[in-house]
Order: sequence, then structure tokens, then C-alpha cells
Amino acid sequence: MKLEVAKSNFINYCEYEKGLSNNTQKSYHYELKDYLNFLIQKRKKTDTTEIIQEDIEAYLKDCYQRNEDSKTVAHKLTTLNNFHQYLEKEEGEKNNPTEFIDRPKIKKTLPHCLNEKELNNLLDIPLHTPFDYRNKAMLELMYGTGVRVSELIQLSVYDIDFNNAILRVKGKGSKERLVPVGEYALSALKQYLEVRHQLLKKKQCDALFLNSRGSAISRQGFFKNLKQILKEKGLNTEISPHSLRHSFATQLLEHGADLRSIQIMLGHSDMATTKIYTHITNQKINHDYLENHPRAKKE
Repeated sequence: MKLEVAKSNFINYCEYEKGLSNNTQKSYHYELKDYLNFLIQKRKKTDTTEIIQEDIEAYLKDCYQRNEDSKTVAHKLTTLNNFHQYLEKEEGEKNNPTEFIDRPKIKKTLPHCLNEKELNNLLDIPLHTPFDYRNKAMLELMYGTGVRVSELIQLSVYDIDFNNAILRVKGKGSKERLVPVGEYALSALKQYLEVRHQLLKKKQCDALFLNSRGSAISRQGFFKNLKQILKEKGLNTEISPHSLRHSFATQLLEHGADLRSIQIMLGHSDMATTKIYTHITNQKINHDYLENHPRAKKE
């Protein structure tokens, strides 16, 4: 099968047969585009039946030469494996050239968490314009519920249950979950909803968080606003939206929350993903011991 045809068929399969999210489809599209360009330009391949294991290995080597890290390369290999599995099972091709390629070893890094002083500084937003109210509500909600950016920007005005203090979140794979919302986030949301109409520009839009054109704010728009707020407050501009999610989970665990409850609130399908937060708290315990116990270390 011609390479571009195979890619197009696979993306359609992901959308209509597998029901994968738009973000996953976009990720597959860009990664496969890069892969196919490599095959065409550097390996002179035009058909999927021509691809062999050595082509995959050469592509991964090329990724490393472009200074891509192990995590990125591992993700690309997963995409290639899914693509070639599709060709084998759905299109009747004879083999999967990624089958015997080992995943790169990924160095585990602990996520950055904001301390209480940083959080208070970040969330202390003077409320003057509708954008201030919106930004305050978005950040309070992220820190108060641990939602992902992709989940935050998909929220509609109908996803908040103020009476029961519950947020309905659509996560990965379109799986829905209910997450409790604290008083600070609820208060910020109520204040924002009172001025939200000023952003609508007389349009009809159910998206909870709007941009200056009265449409749903994008991931890029949110990142841009966060960077600006961090800069204005003199905070580390490398702090990401994910830092709020990590801070949410870490502080829950530090204050005695059950790991299973945190897993459900975060929308993790695998407990192993949630367990990274135990490493963070263990690290803090070790630090506190070394700093505070009189017999922890010799003078």
C-alpha cells in the first residue's frame, strides 16, 4: 500500500473505528508525517510492504541525531507500532517491522511542584477585566481539581454542578469522570460566569472558557496567558500547566489522601502512573529527616 494512503486509512480508522481523541489523532498525524518523509527521502521507500526493521532502526537513530529525547523517541515508536499493527491486522500485511525493536529506556524524572508561596503568588490575580476573572478561574480550577489542559479547554458551562460541587471531565479516550471542586475554585468560577457574557461578543458558545473572539480558548492561548502571568509575577516561566496538576496530586498525598482516590481524580487508567507521587513525598520525607533530625548526619 502506498505510504500516504496507508497513513490516511490509519487516521480514519483511529477516528471512526477506535474513537480516539482529536489530540491523539493529531499526534499520530504529525509523527507519521515525519516518519514517512524519512522513509521517502532517506530510504527511498514508497510502499508499506517495502519497510523492514532496519528502516525503523534508522529512523529512530535519525530522531536521536536531531536531539530528540528518549521519551519522545519512545512515543514515536509506540505510534509506529500501532500503525504497523493496523497494517498487519486490518490491511492484511504480512509482518510488523517494529515487533522486535526494544523501547528506549526512559529516565524517570520527578515533576516540578509549586510550593505554597509560589501557588499563592500565582493565584493572586487582581480582578479588573473579564480576562482576569477568566484566568483566575482557570488556574484555580486546574489546581483545585488536577485536570489536564486538554480537559480544561473542553469544559462547557454545563459541566459544573455548583449544588454538589462536582465537575464533569471528559478525559483521554473520551472517558468521563466526576471530580470534586473546592470552595476557592467554585468562588472563582461564579465570579467569572458573571462577566463571561462580555467575552461572548453576542455569539452562541457553550465552552466554559472563552478567548477574545468569543470562542473556546485554545491550548496555545492558555499557555501564552500562563507565561505572561508567570513573567508578571516574577515566577519561573518554565512552570507548566502540568505543574498545577502535579501540585494538586502531591499535596493531596502529603495530607493523607488515599492513592486510589487520587488516581480516580486524575483520570489515570494505570495505578503505576499515579505512584510517581509517592516518590515525590518520599523524597520530601528524606529531605525533612536529613534537615531536622539531630542524629541524621555528623557535623
